Amino acid sequence: MTETVELPLWLFLLILVFAAVTFASHFLFPSVRWFFRRRLERAVKRLNTRLQRPIQPFKLAERHDMIQRLIYDPQVGQAVQDHARETGVPEAVAFEMARRYAREIVPSFSAVAYFSIAIRLARMLSNAFYDVRLSYQDEEAIKTIDPDATVVFVMNHRSNMDYVLVTYLAAQHSALSYAVGEWARVWPLSRLIRAMGAYFIRRRSGSELYRQVLACYVRHATEAGVTQAMFPEGGLSLTGALGRPKLGLLKYILDGTKPGGKDVVFVPVALNYDRVLEDTILTKAALGSERRFRARIGVITGWILKQIGRRLIGRYTRFGLASVRYGRPISLQDFRAEHEQDVMTDLARALMGRIKDAIPLVPLPAICKLIQDRTELLEDDVRSLVAQAMRRDGTLTDPSEAAITQALDQLVQRRILKQVDGKISQSGQRVDLLEYYAASAPGDVEFGDAALAKRVSASAGS
Repeated sequence: MTETVELPLWLFLLILVFAAVTFASHFLFPSVRWFFRRRLERAVKRLNTRLQRPIQPFKLAERHDMIQRLIYDPQVGQAVQDHARETGVPEAVAFEMARRYAREIVPSFSAVAYFSIAIRLARMLSNAFYDVRLSYQDEEAIKTIDPDATVVFVMNHRSNMDYVLVTYLAAQHSALSYAVGEWARVWPLSRLIRAMGAYFIRRRSGSELYRQVLACYVRHATEAGVTQAMFPEGGLSLTGALGRPKLGLLKYILDGTKPGGKDVVFVPVALNYDRVLEDTILTKAALGSERRFRARIGVITGWILKQIGRRLIGRYTRFGLASVRYGRPISLQDFRAEHEQDVMTDLARALMGRIKDAIPLVPLPAICKLIQDRTELLEDDVRSLVAQAMRRDGTLTDPSEAAITQALDQLVQRRILKQVDGKISQSGQRVDLLEYYAASAPGDVEFGDAALAKRVSASAGS
């Protein structure tokens, strides 16, 4: 036992390395993880005292545990058996496919990434690009939502800035869980999006197994009370107008709730912009038969560098107003009591109707709508009519001359409208953008009082 054993130096060093790794994996790493986990739990506890809707434990669960919970759910187990029987593959192969789908869908939420990085970045970008305005159709109804209910924000989809803008404005409510399309499944963007609690979905998956795994995840999140955000249109509006709803996610939410159980409250959210950053890409895509957005990374990088250059030389101006309005919420329990047959279709119609009613009026779409209807107007009349319409809409209680002037300048500079001898009219060059923005104005917008309308008609006739 006391004899000396000689070892080669390389073997001795190898033994030391293995010993160090074993010590770290069994003693050091668990202690470090426990230390940071405890600090994170205390930080989340303090954060929850400031949020209107606290972060649910489901959202904070380890990603590996959530994946295991998902793939061993009876719903997924039955889907695995059905897939194996229909395709003739072994159940073990079908099970691995389900595991792969679960790993693709399940997020890895980080409270630090969301509240320390994402919220600050969203605030910075929103205020850098736009003058942000928030309003309510019924603020009291939003504030008095049952604290035990699951809240789902349902929004129209105008721009990829929608994610940024609503994340910023909802920062005092809770951490939102978005359904994100395949466009974001690129590294390192995918890691950041998962850390923010978003989950990826395949818009056109023909696999029933995949749909069952996704439905199971949405059910778990809804039952756990996770605050969610969804775009029922399923993609960006190519025309500026509100599109037809896709019922997939809505069906999963309804299927995951039981009458008499936890209530789900849908909050309509309507967004509108003076300038949609992707407007040229979207109007070009509208001319084709497929939704293909050919936005090359070089073009995007060049555009960002151009904006930075303008800021450095003092010539940068924001793109006008970005307005968000919360509509009147809908309780699923109350809605089910009144609609006993086709609940899903009726609910989709009701939500889209409330989003449509809540769409705020902002200067640039208002000007496009006005000129599209009247062809040519005096510049002073344009300002007066738009200001009156916005005052009635409530987007701005006192519409500033600067907001309308900036919108007019943008339209003239981009050759959508022309300004000659104090008159504003269509330029005839970028009709697609004129129609796009006119379609984004609320459908029931009215311009001017009777006296002003009479004078405008007379000036237009002369």
